[in-house]
Amino acid sequence: MLLPSVVYIVALVGIPFLLAIAFAFSDVTTGDPSFDFVGFRNFDEIFADGVFWRALRNTLVFTLVSMVLIVLFGKILANILVADFRGKWFVRFLVLLPWTTPVALSTISWLWFLDSIYSPVDWVLRHLGLIDANIVWLGQPGTAMGSVIAVQTWRLTPLAAVIVMAGLVAIPRDIDEAARIDGAGFWRRMFEVTVPLTLPVIAVAGLFGAIMTFTDMTVPYVLTRGGPTHSTDVLASWAYFRGIEGGDVGQGAAIALFLFPLLLAGAIAILRTVRRWEAQ
Repeated sequence: MLLPSVVYIVALVGIPFLLAIAFAFSDVTTGDPSFDFVGFRNFDEIFADGVFWRALRNTLVFTLVSMVLIVLFGKILANILVADFRGKWFVRFLVLLPWTTPVALSTISWLWFLDSIYSPVDWVLRHLGLIDANIVWLGQPGTAMGSVIAVQTWRLTPLAAVIVMAGLVAIPRDIDEAARIDGAGFWRRMFEVTVPLTLPVIAVAGLFGAIMTFTDMTVPYVLTRGGPTHSTDVLASWAYFRGIEGGDVGQGAAIALFLFPLLLAGAIAILRTVRRWEAQ
């Protein structure tokens, strides 16, 4: 019964992963696909590349800040969606749209929203008297990274909200009612009842957000193509630029392979924390 799933995973993940390992230790290029073993030469070259270290730093900042914001807004959104109000089904539908919309399509929409000339965001801010001229959101290092993080947070917050909402619904009602009878207010119930009981679920939401952000290149690629001056390049996009657009498949594979130990270490740390919380 498990054989179809195992074959599918091996074909979709296992074989490409083994090919990436093989390419990382070869001199394969798009112009010369012949395989010649070169040892750790590709790794030595990428470690000597300043752009690689900048992409690594950008990846960590992009992932950590996005994960915190995704979990925070996901928790707030989940609390709103579990409340009873008229038209809740329609609000849930609207909330899920950013996550269900193809990432490239939704990011192209944000590319127009943040346009240096025709941005409706700038138009609103100008009419409110908050700015005097258009802000070049995607043309300055600070605002470009902030824009990339904002779009990624907007895209993945619905997923985190759905995960946290499942945890909120699973909390026994008698616990909340007992806290109300004891005179606990909203914030005390939130931090002494709701948050402790949903911490494992919140950690899982953070794990999904971290994985999907750490390995994502679509949002930075569509919005900025890594610019300006590599300020929004992440490891996934830099691997694409070097391996596909640059033609050096070996170096691209080595950069992409570097994602694996970092992501594995982060996932293990989060899962161990979840297990510790569940054991308490």
